[in-house]
Amino acid sequence: MLRLRLTTAALVVVAALAVLSPGPLGSSPAFAAAPATTAPSLDGPSRDSVLVSGTGEVYGNPDTLITDLAVEITAATVSDAVDRANAAATRMRDALLRAGVARADIQTSSLSIGTRTNEDGATTGYTASQGFTVKIRNLPRAGDILSAGIAAGGNASRLYGVSFVMDNDAALVARARRGAFADARRTAELYAREAGRPLGRVLKITETASGCEGCDSSEASRGGFGGGAPGALEPGRHRLSVTVNVEWALNPPSR
Repeated sequence: MLRLRLTTAALVVVAALAVLSPGPLGSSPAFAAAPATTAPSLDGPSRDSVLVSGTGEVYGNPDTLITDLAVEITAATVSDAVDRANAAATRMRDALLRAGVARADIQTSSLSIGTRTNEDGATTGYTASQGFTVKIRNLPRAGDILSAGIAAGGNASRLYGVSFVMDNDAALVARARRGAFADARRTAELYAREAGRPLGRVLKITETASGCEGCDSSEASRGGFGGGAPGALEPGRHRLSVTVNVEWALNPPSR
């Protein structure tokens, strides 16, 4: 019985040594693999944020009138129509220059030659036209300047609408942007307070929309003018708006 017990104990010891004994010469001892662990992310947890929109509006007075003027002549031959249109366009341009319009603010916008036909489709004449896009920066004298150009062109004169713009609107746009950002901040601060979280740094700003209400308004006319004022000119007032999206981080709650 004693021998049997020793033999059994020896077998247990041998089995334990077999597990812990080194393998082939030069190899490392065999150990059970440790369970895998996940290293913490270097980026940390995703940051909470609040994304809001803000709009800023400002009002300004137009400083420039833009108009399309033209001359149109119908004659029996192409050459006659072109020569007479050239002469009328030159008179109109020179009158605008004398009235104080800068040469850089007069740009040729159209040239065309067409035919006139009767009910049978036969050609009865030729029409030549030349057009200018004109910027008038002296608004108090805009009516007089237009009248001078139209009178110089005579019955060939054509006026194709006017529009008032704010050519120098950089300061207004900057004010509208500051107002839009302040509007977005007020909304973000409200949400942060309701959530019990301090408002953190700005993560992203995107300007989504801007516009100028009334800047594209115009009145078109295709009548011929031989002189006189084209009518009362009222520039009115324009509304300029900017809308932005701003994303703020939400900091952890204060302890």
